[in-house]
Amino acid sequence: MTIHKEGFKILGVTFLGLAAINILLAFIPGSPAQTLKWSVPVSLVVFFFVVNFFRSPRREGYYHENAIIAPADGKIVVVEETEENEIIKGKAIQVSIFMNVFNVHINWFPINGKIKTAVHHSGRFMSAYLPKASTENERTTVAIEHENGSTLVVRQIAGAIARRIVCYAKSENTIKQGDQMGFIKFGSRVDIYLPPGTRIDVRPGQKVVGKQTILGWLE
Repeated sequence: MTIHKEGFKILGVTFLGLAAINILLAFIPGSPAQTLKWSVPVSLVVFFFVVNFFRSPRREGYYHENAIIAPADGKIVVVEETEENEIIKGKAIQVSIFMNVFNVHINWFPINGKIKTAVHHSGRFMSAYLPKASTENERTTVAIEHENGSTLVVRQIAGAIARRIVCYAKSENTIKQGDQMGFIKFGSRVDIYLPPGTRIDVRPGQKVVGKQTILGWLE
């Protein structure tokens, strides 16, 4: 287990901020020793919570050219046929994964392929589980063309707490299944739009593990 590179700055700021608070409390007239008895443990809990959020586990992936692996840890909240009007511009099967603050927040590429486009959209910060968060929240949209010609769309969505999306995808880059696609800081959601006819092996309410759980198979 290591710390993800996206967490170094935040961890440094958090540590310095908590240290400054405890130093100030130590100089407050009265009973600083009694104050520090609760402030130091609380500060340690807060710091280790942030450390846990930015953990980067060493995780073996499942690789198969036609498998679609989960791009994130979390719970399946949507499996339905819908319209994807930004890239696919037609019918698609949407699979959505909601990540709470206790999940690993790294995102992985679900298939091998080539990045057709990677676009960032400014937006609102509604709760990520709401359906309209897919089109109204801060988000990135990444279209991946599989070697069989199929196009998958992966959308990172910020939530009410998550206000910072990091996406490593670059247009025209060739990517490998299981490589890191990005990171979303604090609770959030990832939507995947798959071609009609894709076999889906997950259901709403199911917990999935990024880079390991198979969401379905390309026909």
